[in-house]
Amino acid sequence: MPFANRITDMLGVQYPIVQAPMGWIARAPLASAVSNAGGMGIIETSSGQLDEIKGEIAKMRTLTDKPFGVNIAQAFVRDPGIVQFVVDQGVKFVTTSAGDPTKYCGPLKAAGLTVFHVVPTMKAALKAIEAGVDGLVVEGGEGGGFKNPQPVMTMVLLPLVAEKTGVPIIAAGGITCGRSMAAAFALGAEGVQMGTRMVSAAESPVHQNWKQAIIDAEDTDTIFLNQFGKPALRALRTKKTEHLERELTPDYAGPPVMSHMARALDLYFGGDMEASIALSGQVAGRIDSVKPVAEIIAETVREFEETVRAMGKRYG
Repeated sequence: MPFANRITDMLGVQYPIVQAPMGWIARAPLASAVSNAGGMGIIETSSGQLDEIKGEIAKMRTLTDKPFGVNIAQAFVRDPGIVQFVVDQGVKFVTTSAGDPTKYCGPLKAAGLTVFHVVPTMKAALKAIEAGVDGLVVEGGEGGGFKNPQPVMTMVLLPLVAEKTGVPIIAAGGITCGRSMAAAFALGAEGVQMGTRMVSAAESPVHQNWKQAIIDAEDTDTIFLNQFGKPALRALRTKKTEHLERELTPDYAGPPVMSHMARALDLYFGGDMEASIALSGQVAGRIDSVKPVAEIIAETVREFEETVRAMGKRYG
């Protein structure tokens, strides 16, 4: 079953599967593996390390000749030169997130880039469309990482946005396999984004302890933190996050939640799961092994095709 839709056409990819732009994780080894497997690898900026990011983009060009993109995480990158920085890297696809879509959409599109904005609500989707984006990454509240304090899950948000808009949609949140991809397409998406599944991939740079925690996770083993403030987070259940879950109440007067990310690299690459917050989605409960990216994407595409055909045969 060949893929041919607005997402594959706009991104120039074989499969409409996008890798999420996780801070410190979405670097050249992981992103190039995704691009080489026919998907869209994304380089992050949420770490704020733009000099290193420039080096990662240079590495990408030695690791793949396939399309790849860059994410601008507005809450974490406040460099006024970020648009020119991205343009100078020669990429053609950008996702913007964690901020006002009107801030960068115009200049990026004027430079000839394709721009998708990440949205967690219907209201945010309409604002992004008004700003002139080419498409949306519609991110359900079950996904990992930084979230809207009032989460709307993919099963509700995705069809709502699809019904009310008409722009190309990449679905995010809860996507880890061909069946979940087929479900997203049934709800109106033309592409999917994988985060937690890629954190656990063989090419992911994170410590094996984090990958093993994802593999061991049950369906209830994520926690939604800081619902009464910003940013809200979805993370793996650990002693640290269970403590924060109880502590971060409306009358909380302690240090901001981001202060608990200060030792993120000790968790990400040192394997100390209590040093920081392991951002992960609920779909961790469905991941049971570490696999190479190429295998993940091939299995996803194969299962998607099998699911669509079986549904058509049974109900068509």
